[in-house]
Amino acid sequence: MLGRRFPKILLLATTFSVVVVAVVLSLFYAQYRWLVQEVTESRSADHYTLLQGAFERNARWQVRIIEETLPAGKSGVDINQLPSFLNRVLADHPGLAGLRYTDTTQRTLAAGSVPNAISPGTTWSAERLVISVPVFRNGAETGTLTAAFLLDELHAELVTFERELRMHEVHDQQASYYWIGGGTLLVLTVCGGMIWLLLRDQTTRLRQLKTEAEKLRDADFGDRLPEGPRDAIGDLASVFNDMRDRLRETTHSRDYVNSILSGMNEIVIVTTGQGKIISANHAATRLLGYEEEELVDMSIDFVIDTAKAHSLADDAPSGLPKETTFQTKYGEAVPVSYTCSVIKGSEGEKGSEGEGRNRIYAAQNITERQRAEKRIRYLARIDALTKLPNRMQFQHLLQRNIARARRSGSALCLFYIDIDYFKEINDTFGHMAGDTTLETVAERLRKSVPENSIVGRLAGDEFAVIINGFGPEGNGAADSRRLAKKILDRLAEPFFVQGHEVFMTASLGVAFYPNDAANVIDLIRNADAALYHAKKIGGNTSSYYSPEMNEASVERLMTKSKLKRAFERDELIVHYQPKYNLKTGEVFGAEALVRWELPERGLIFPSDFIPIAEESSLIIEIGEWVLDKVCEDFRFWQRTVASPGRVSVNLSLRQLRQAHFIKRISAIMRGHEVSPTSLELEITETTLMENPQRTIKLLDDLYGLGLHLAIDDFGTGYSSLSALQQFPISTLKIDRSFVRNVVTNPEDATLVDTIIQMGRNLNMDVVAEGVEDEEQLIFLQSLGCTYAQGLLFGDPMSADNYLELLSAQADGTDSYRALFA
Repeated sequence: MLGRRFPKILLLATTFSVVVVAVVLSLFYAQYRWLVQEVTESRSADHYTLLQGAFERNARWQVRIIEETLPAGKSGVDINQLPSFLNRVLADHPGLAGLRYTDTTQRTLAAGSVPNAISPGTTWSAERLVISVPVFRNGAETGTLTAAFLLDELHAELVTFERELRMHEVHDQQASYYWIGGGTLLVLTVCGGMIWLLLRDQTTRLRQLKTEAEKLRDADFGDRLPEGPRDAIGDLASVFNDMRDRLRETTHSRDYVNSILSGMNEIVIVTTGQGKIISANHAATRLLGYEEEELVDMSIDFVIDTAKAHSLADDAPSGLPKETTFQTKYGEAVPVSYTCSVIKGSEGEKGSEGEGRNRIYAAQNITERQRAEKRIRYLARIDALTKLPNRMQFQHLLQRNIARARRSGSALCLFYIDIDYFKEINDTFGHMAGDTTLETVAERLRKSVPENSIVGRLAGDEFAVIINGFGPEGNGAADSRRLAKKILDRLAEPFFVQGHEVFMTASLGVAFYPNDAANVIDLIRNADAALYHAKKIGGNTSSYYSPEMNEASVERLMTKSKLKRAFERDELIVHYQPKYNLKTGEVFGAEALVRWELPERGLIFPSDFIPIAEESSLIIEIGEWVLDKVCEDFRFWQRTVASPGRVSVNLSLRQLRQAHFIKRISAIMRGHEVSPTSLELEITETTLMENPQRTIKLLDDLYGLGLHLAIDDFGTGYSSLSALQQFPISTLKIDRSFVRNVVTNPEDATLVDTIIQMGRNLNMDVVAEGVEDEEQLIFLQSLGCTYAQGLLFGDPMSADNYLELLSAQADGTDSYRALFA
């Protein structure tokens, strides 16, 4: 076949070569003609320019000779002889067309034809060259001589030059045709020979490739083909050799494909277009319990649980994952995810929809996936730790119970429960102990509530209980109180964590449907408001919702929002409550008290906003602002009085927990150039014992700076004498609750006396807070108390008023000294 096609290929190659050569010659000839034309025109132009230059120089020379030979007269040129002279010169010079002389008076004499209005110098036109030169006699210009020369001789010489140039061009062109023709024949001959040799080699190699391909078709792998040069046929031979080697090694046979399918974990079933099973892999037989021989020629629907799934034989192939249920030989239902695809090129192929094409079903057992999904759905509704409904599920159950109560016209009670001081358990024993505590709470709640009640964990240590049938009146109210007490008593029972006996208490808020709220959100919110009220009054108790609680919650939220802007609006102020020496009656110092002045409400005391600030980082900002303001005022007082006394500033637990607390305090004092010995930091007894190890280190660092340290509200906490000895404390402040009844209550008097004696034994100063009458003052003096402060000496005052009090004391005009006489 290749031999028969060889002459045709050679003819095509030769024709192609001729066409290429013809095109190249045409382009060469066109370029040559253009180049010759350009050269001819260029040479003609250059020659014409040379001829013009020579002609002009000759003409100027003649004009200059004529100018020198003009007849002379008395005043320059003899006008009378000039006409005959001009005619004679014109006759002697055939190339002259005319002469004209113009004197200084514009009198003109001419011979021949000279154009008018010719400017001085040289003027070229198509037919003439006009040259004008001045005429001088005796050093003065007497006129102008103008000569017009004919250009016939110049044109004739140029035509002769172009004719000779054309003759040379024709001769060179004929010579180039002979060379091009000969070169073309030589190139065609060489190209034809090379093409013939190349085609003969390619034909031989293609015959070998055809022969080996016919052997491979008959499963005869034969010998490797010589690859030869790295051309297209060489690459084809290399690919053919590689394919032959791979086919020899892997042999894509039906047995090999079956071994792949058998080794797959994915179920593969091949059917006809009508759903009849053709083959099934080992994974399919292992899952279904059938042998492949049992499945062949059966409908695909034979392995489908038709009670739970639709027919697969009538299912249109889409390639998208779907789910169905297989039924095993032993009647077990197995959920699977499958895809159905059409096998292209299969027998019986019909139309674009492939109704007659074979199909392949690839399926996976999704039993474990469904279990995981069920687990996820469970965890989305149930708290993983306590196994109680989470907030979302609890709200859903509460919604259902409210709907049921609405239909039946009955009441419903919601308990909202929170563990008191749960954070202390986490901080003391770790989060594992906290989780154990929550599990204990959940278990005790389940056992404490009626059977039809629903217990849920809403968040952290917050739980809620739905009790159907309990209303706010009659037996329902009494039952709810008994159940609330039962729950709180049960939760208060001790339990063991890491070998330690742990006690906990809880607070409980109660709200009723429909009296307190008619929907889920409001009912939970109102129960939460009742819970907050229970915690506010001390915890370990229950509280029933009332509308005032919501008002208090809203007011509290608004106060917190306004407090955030108090710094920007400069609404915070510092007042000073003086401390007096009970022996001398002198002002020993003062306690800095922050106040908040709202334009619409007036002065707000710390007890109304400090607890709100302590719930966030606002207390840190307020504490630093107060310390900065005290240092600023103290620096101002020092410029007026010798000794402003020692000023006390309260510290919060959040401030002590700051990572760089010491550096912040030092920076503020350095900024105002105030000595640390002028300040005293007050820490509550509860704060002191929150983390004794860390607190001791912090207080030691503060004491090392020179700051005085005091325990505020002493007697209300749980510190021991041994614990106090570890802290660098210099002052004890007796809480106002003990001072209030010190005169009338012997127990309070004994406690105050004990504190004063203990302070003396520990070399500490003792300050009594809340002194409001003279009887209290006299009694404290009799006990040997060191200092006192309170409303007996006036209300807390501004920085300017405190400075006036110090100045009056220095002058001996203060009004309170008489109290100490």
